[in-house]
Parts: sequence; structure tokens; C-alpha cells
Amino acid sequence: MNAFVFGVAAAVMLAGAPTFAQTPAPAPAQPTAPTAKPAPAPAQAVPAPPAKPFPEGARFAYVVLQRVANESADGKAASARIQALQQKRAAELNDKNKQLQGLQAKLEKEGSVMSATAQADLQKQAERINTDVQRFTQDAQQEIQDLQTQLQQQFESRVTPVLAQVGAEKGLHFIFNGPDSGLVWADPSLDISLDVIKKLDSTPSAPATTKPPVK
Repeated sequence: MNAFVFGVAAAVMLAGAPTFAQTPAPAPAQPTAPTAKPAPAPAQAVPAPPAKPFPEGARFAYVVLQRVANESADGKAASARIQALQQKRAAELNDKNKQLQGLQAKLEKEGSVMSATAQADLQKQAERINTDVQRFTQDAQQEIQDLQTQLQQQFESRVTPVLAQVGAEKGLHFIFNGPDSGLVWADPSLDISLDVIKKLDSTPSAPATTKPPVK
């Protein structure tokens, strides 16, 4: 069932090396203001066609798991957790990059007047921080991947019995994962994604089991 992600990429792209300042390009000449043209009339929104009811007597249906992951309360909560971890690690990495950029700037500005010993010591500090940045980036990406895998497994364990319940209520024999099942066309009325989302949101999570304290 691994056919969805929680709103963000599993492997966040964290920049490992800092970006050093470059000489800014000269500002372009101010262009002549174009002749004002009347704004086009806003296009009228076309109302979406009403959803068709599920066909009576149908014995198969399909679900779009990515939609369930995007729109359900469980999926939104999982996405929020991953995004929070991404933002936290990105902020930490930014601090490390700023420290490295400061050392690099000091070397470029004062290196010529430093003693050889001081210059070598500063260079070693920069190399250590650069190595730390690279390792931190790899560890952060792996941590985010691990969290996404964990949350995806938890989500699957929640949605699987819900699919069975919806299928039983509708008397279905098969439920396909639309994008992953090789379907090239299906009647939209056979899409039970919204039913699954509603059922999932109305089904309380199982309470977490706690182990008794070790005496």
C-alpha cells in the first residue's frame, strides 16, 4: 500500500555546503513603463458537476490513497509532524552554515595578516565544521525518512480496516488503489475515497499501550 506520501518528500533536500557571497551584478536600467491596458474581465468559475451516487449493485470500487493521506485528519497530522522536523533540522543546519561562512569570511579578510599558525588553526576549524555539516545533513535526511516510514506504517494500519468496513457496507468484492492498479479509466461514481476519509476520521485511534514501570 506504499503508494502515497504525507504531503512532503521523504528525503528533504538540505544544503550541505554554504553559499558564499558573490559580487552583485549591476542593476539593470529602469525600463520605460508600458502603456496601461485595461484588465481583462475575470473568468467566471465553472461549477463542479455534482458527484454521482455510488452505483447500486456494484461489486467493485477504487480508492485514491494519496487523497486519503492528504485530506484525512490522520494524514494531515502526519504531514505536520514531518514538516515540523524538516523545519527544525533546516534551522539547525542554517546555524551551522552561518558559522562556517563566518570562518570563511574571516580567513578571506584577515588571512593575509595572520600568522601561519593562526591561519592554519582557523582553517582546521572550518574543515571540522564543514565535515559536521555534511554528516548532519545525511543524518537529518535519514531521520526524516525514518519518521515518514514509521508514520506511513501507522497510517496503513489505520486505513486497512477502514477499507474493509467500507467495502463490507457497500457489499464490494474488490477495492482497487486507483493510481496504482493499472486502471486507465473508471466511472467517478466508483471512487470511494471520500467514504474512506469520513470513516477514518470518525474512527478513534486505538489508545497507546503503556508498559508497567520496571520495579
